[in-house]
Amino acid sequence: MRSKKKGIVIGAGTAGLASAIRLQNAGFEMEIFEKESGPGGKMTQIKKDGFTFDLGPAIVMMPEEYLDIFKSCGRNPKDYIEMVKLDPMYNVFFGENLERKYEVSNDIVKLTSMLGNISTDDTEGFFRFLSDIYTRFRIAEKHFIRKSFRKPSDFFNPKTLVQGLKLKTFDSASNMLSKYVKNKDIQSMFSFQTLYIGVSPKKGPSLYNIIPMIELLYGIWFIKGGMYSMAKAMEKLFLELGGKIHYGEEAEEILFEGESCRGIALKDRDVSSDFVLCNDDFPYAVKNLIKDPERKGKYQDEKIDAMDYSCSCLIFYFGLQGEVSELEVHNFIISRDIDKNLDQIFEGEKLEDPSFYLFFPSKIDPSLAPKGHTGMYALVPVSDLGSAKYEYSAKTIEEYRSAIINRMKKIPGLDNVEERIVSETVIQPQDFKEKFHSYNGTCFGLQPTLTQSNYFRPQPKWKEAEGLYFCGSSTHPGAGVPIVLESGRLASEEVIKDYGYE
Repeated sequence: MRSKKKGIVIGAGTAGLASAIRLQNAGFEMEIFEKESGPGGKMTQIKKDGFTFDLGPAIVMMPEEYLDIFKSCGRNPKDYIEMVKLDPMYNVFFGENLERKYEVSNDIVKLTSMLGNISTDDTEGFFRFLSDIYTRFRIAEKHFIRKSFRKPSDFFNPKTLVQGLKLKTFDSASNMLSKYVKNKDIQSMFSFQTLYIGVSPKKGPSLYNIIPMIELLYGIWFIKGGMYSMAKAMEKLFLELGGKIHYGEEAEEILFEGESCRGIALKDRDVSSDFVLCNDDFPYAVKNLIKDPERKGKYQDEKIDAMDYSCSCLIFYFGLQGEVSELEVHNFIISRDIDKNLDQIFEGEKLEDPSFYLFFPSKIDPSLAPKGHTGMYALVPVSDLGSAKYEYSAKTIEEYRSAIINRMKKIPGLDNVEERIVSETVIQPQDFKEKFHSYNGTCFGLQPTLTQSNYFRPQPKWKEAEGLYFCGSSTHPGAGVPIVLESGRLASEEVIKDYGYE
């Protein structure tokens, strides 16, 4: 009987946990080294004054991806997480005084009624759009999202290239939608979702219209206890399987012997292993953890600096006195000039009229706020540190706070919002950089542009050294919690291909 192969995972983020679970279950001896005191990476939690908030991801899409990690180990997901479907999924507000409010549901009758009240012609066009993008999604899922590209011929072959042409990726997300729908509110209502993965709908490939399609066809869900419950559930499963997690232990270097990875260096010692799977943000890891330029391959520091990065976020966590019955759990407030707003985010300009997202987790899970109070999370997509032409100073943050508070006051139920704030925390791009090693303080890693997607995105298996693998939002297939979970699966499969346990 051969001895178990030992693997190290750097980081207990979503993809790191997912890959470690699958590999531990497959027969490897896995250890995770995490610099923070708990699991989840950006899927962590903020607790203050009796309020509990997810720090980062909040919208649960593609629920099967969440459940699959438990099913893959023969476990019942209901023993680990409780998911609740939301209907309506969210509200979207438009207009000078936010007078145009739409409730978006994935119930076909409610959706048709909402769209029909705006434009019957556009309703017909919208359903043709859904049919078109669903066809592309099925192609992408089969030939691109659920497979990695270990060698050039995995991508550059007639079959894959033909399927790639069917995706029609050369058009932008917003331009594709405009061919089916003329109403500007509907266009904006179903194109801003590319910001979930940090790219503008004006620049992101049209394939990323799969995001609103996935919402409408599969629904939006909520995990009781917040998204952090998923991180804790994965931690629990990993430990049950016999894995080990070392919190407060930061990897300072990935170690090599010749052309093979042999472990990691911590502050006080080296830890050897048969392979290393890195869940630290890819640009940060290659630039800071791989010291030997020869082992960096094509990703030298200059290339890392020149790559295109996603936007960042400025997030306010407000504890409010009283309840907010007039809004849904998820709400989107759209800028009066959304095109200008998007341009300013990605061109590094200070936002004159920001769009933002309001999340009320305690509306569906009262345990997340003190009795008689409401937790409100307000997220503003902003420029990352590398592109921002201004500083995120206290003055700038206060300007953004005032801008969103003044817009909120126009929403029924929030007219006196400022007077009701009893607790407040803010997270800004510099915090993402320092706490999560997010390059340039981005929230979603590398932008999923055409030249940074599929084969052209960093792959799970590292070509410049045997025994080194990567996972996470900057690697293939991309950002967003369900896709990052898929990244963990792909990375674990690459390890299994090399070490042969399954």
